[in-house]
Amino acid sequence: MEKTYSIGIDIGGTNTDIGLVRSDGVCIAKSNLATNEYDIAEAYVAEICHRINMLMQQQHIAAIEGIGIAAPTGNYYTGCIENASNLNFKGIIPLQDMVRKHIDVPVTISNDANAAAYGELVYGGAKGLKHFIMLTLGTGIGSGIIVEGKLVHGATGGAGELGHAILIPEGRSCGCGRKGCLETYCSATGIKRTALEMMRDEPSYKGALSQVSENELTSKMVSDAAQEGDPLAIAVFEKTGYLLGIALANAVTFSGPEAIFLMGGPVKAGELLMKPLRKSFAHHLLYTFENSVTIKASELPGNEAAILGAAALTKSRVTI
Repeated sequence: MEKTYSIGIDIGGTNTDIGLVRSDGVCIAKSNLATNEYDIAEAYVAEICHRINMLMQQQHIAAIEGIGIAAPTGNYYTGCIENASNLNFKGIIPLQDMVRKHIDVPVTISNDANAAAYGELVYGGAKGLKHFIMLTLGTGIGSGIIVEGKLVHGATGGAGELGHAILIPEGRSCGCGRKGCLETYCSATGIKRTALEMMRDEPSYKGALSQVSENELTSKMVSDAAQEGDPLAIAVFEKTGYLLGIALANAVTFSGPEAIFLMGGPVKAGELLMKPLRKSFAHHLLYTFENSVTIKASELPGNEAAILGAAALTKSRVTI
């Protein structure tokens, strides 16, 4: 079978990564640019398209099937970036149309968590599955939901914001303006907040985390301390896993997935997170779903997961 090619673009507030991806899921060439150096969207898009053309020329690729873009607040239906808070260019950016003015191929846009979900379906551990949920644990929590082999976008294109499902009413303040959202407890930022709270509640604690200033503390430091046997750090992951297990058990009730995949820095803690998570999940899961759902780490390669996810969007495209 002849191999084909697509472009995957991951737009972040600081950097933009571009990859030329072969149909078997191998990223054969990459480029990147500093997103935050651009204040004008047109100049930014022109540079992206220049980089795409350069990658194709360097690899002697004459044609691509399409371009998939994972972008902050990327709307799958409209092809626009809509009021992204972490980009220099504000408002509604018609990114799909802007790219097609330079390169006339189908262009598909969505947010990073939806891209990750479709990447898992096309190139990762969800091959052959029709129903699953992807959670991305980072500064916040994103999610992509696959039902009948298709991404769930909802009426507005913004469906699947499980990170902003309220887990604890009137709990921690969230950047969305509400309180108690899942991401305030189980994201990398949430893990740090839990560690700081536990240290305040245990003033006698003199472990490794107490030697780090509040501003410098990271979830990775908490993970490293837990790996070394620090009891407070272990307790942080036990609480995180417990709460995440409740959230995932709730998520199962509305989509009935075959599997739930987790991606992101906190997942690298391994069984420190996964063991309490699975225990809590089993305890809180509705009995009709018992033994029907597996929870596992993403099988996409960490350093290329975002590019592969974006490229996979070309397989799900709705052109406008």
